[in-house]
Amino acid sequence: MEPLLKIDHDTCTACYACVRACPVKALRVQTEQLKPVIMPERCIGCGSCTTVCGPESIRVKDSRAELKKLLQQPVKVAALLDPSIAGEFSDITDYRKFVQMLRTLGFDYVHEVAFGADLVARAYKALFTESRGKYYIMSIDPVTVAYVEKYKPGLVPNLAPVLPPVAATAKVVRMIAGEEVVMVHITPLIAGKAEIFRFSEDSRIELAITFIELRELFAEANIHETDLEYSDFDEPLGHRGSFFPVANGILQAAGIEEALDKTKVVTVAGRGIMDALNEFEKNINDIRSHFNLYYKEFLMGRGTSPGGMHILRRSQLIQYVNKRLKTLDKERWNQHMSRFADLNLTTQFRADDQSLPAPSASSLNRILKELDQLGSTEIGCGACGYGSCKDFAVAILQGLAVPEMCYTYASKNRQNHIQSLKVTNEKLALAQEALKKSEQLAQKEKEAAREASEIVRRMLHKLPSMVVICDMNLKIIQTNDGFIEMLGEDAREINEVIPGLTGADLKTLLPYNFYNLFTYVLTHNESITNRDIRHEGKLLNVSVFVIEKGKIAGAVIRDMSAPEVQKEEVVKRLTEVIDKNLSLVQQIGFIMGEGAAETERMLNSIIETYKLRQDLKDQ
Repeated sequence: MEPLLKIDHDTCTACYACVRACPVKALRVQTEQLKPVIMPERCIGCGSCTTVCGPESIRVKDSRAELKKLLQQPVKVAALLDPSIAGEFSDITDYRKFVQMLRTLGFDYVHEVAFGADLVARAYKALFTESRGKYYIMSIDPVTVAYVEKYKPGLVPNLAPVLPPVAATAKVVRMIAGEEVVMVHITPLIAGKAEIFRFSEDSRIELAITFIELRELFAEANIHETDLEYSDFDEPLGHRGSFFPVANGILQAAGIEEALDKTKVVTVAGRGIMDALNEFEKNINDIRSHFNLYYKEFLMGRGTSPGGMHILRRSQLIQYVNKRLKTLDKERWNQHMSRFADLNLTTQFRADDQSLPAPSASSLNRILKELDQLGSTEIGCGACGYGSCKDFAVAILQGLAVPEMCYTYASKNRQNHIQSLKVTNEKLALAQEALKKSEQLAQKEKEAAREASEIVRRMLHKLPSMVVICDMNLKIIQTNDGFIEMLGEDAREINEVIPGLTGADLKTLLPYNFYNLFTYVLTHNESITNRDIRHEGKLLNVSVFVIEKGKIAGAVIRDMSAPEVQKEEVVKRLTEVIDKNLSLVQQIGFIMGEGAAETERMLNSIIETYKLRQDLKDQ
């Protein structure tokens, strides 16, 4: 079901005026969304929030589309009209023109709720006369009823079990026009939209619209009194029940004594009804009176146009009623009252307790301390929407508010946040400077590594032996000119396009018995030294070494058919050269650091191989 009231967060400014205005604190504010949200289960429909919302962000449930759709259906529709029209539609010169405007809009029947008020007034007089020590709270005002059910559930048995005038009127109209007639209440109260859900069976009302919505519907349909003839209300017509939009009007309609020394009914209108109910709860045995309570006189209901003046509307209502009573057929009215004398107007109410548990003293003190208001619990600026700092702290603990709603707390936190941001910015500046230096150092190290890599590359190309390094997939990582020359013309052509044959597959360049040595070394993490292999008519001495286990392997290949290799002197010179190169390799390793370690290991393996052959020669 669509909620009665809802806040549009796109236009809400989070000023908390609605929180301040709500008499039951039916609005919740949470940290993740500092804009208030109306809780339908706690709302009593008074509409106080709508009148204080500057940006007009609080939306009332719109029933216009539903009514237009209803009036297009093949059913009979009756308008149940509150007598408050006299104050709202004072711009319409004659109420009979107003009735015709409703018929033109599409209503089949137009009944004033005044006759239902006459029946209800009679029921109240009988109830109070027959009351034996029990005191009642009159149940005409839906806001008062909702407040009692939700926030004074212990007083629900004291709500007078009498239907309100509109429900009584619905019963009458159904008896006259038939059960199939659809009822629409035209009301000055926002709460009237929610009240209709209380009624069922022959008192049911299908829809309620406010006076404001009715004005808009007249404008949309281009309906004006100047274009229409007179038309009166459908019977039965009301008598003094037409006064019930004024707080004590129902008492006058019932003929209940109002003189201070004789009356047994206390009438209170306005937000003072909350205090009145507190007194009823505590002191009724001493007060010994029934209570007639209106949160807002219907003349000034939240469903009327804003800006209306109370005394003026009251005067307009009195003039309207007096004019009608002059032409009322009193005898016919009495006949109607007799006809419906036995009409059952009783109803029941149920408690819907929405009160929240009171927090413990320790929790309350903790929140007050956090708000820095521990010593000023009974006072407060009210900006948060609560009467005192203590009330605000209670609301926080009940989940209805957040500390950020307090301007003092928010200002203090804002200053702390600014200081925190300042410190953070300073730390960030230092971090940025450190990062800049780190990047400069990393760049230098990168350049050094690039230089070292270039030195290793050049050195590999200067070695007389053939060298190749590959990865676990037998893809070439690095090689020298000697290895490329060994492979032949095709390899030299590829080398011109892809220097060093980087990425080439050894399996496409070497025979199986050759590249299988690399596969074995990478799989078993075990080096192979001095393995003789014939390749294209040449005897090659191959040594394959583990550079990085399971990932990288390198090979040194010598052409044993070369004349110099066969001579002892050549071996000696080679040994001397290798010994001298050992120092160079160590220097290169130092320059390259860990980046050249793999190449150094490979070169050391080469040196060890040659030393081994020299020792064998010497024996």
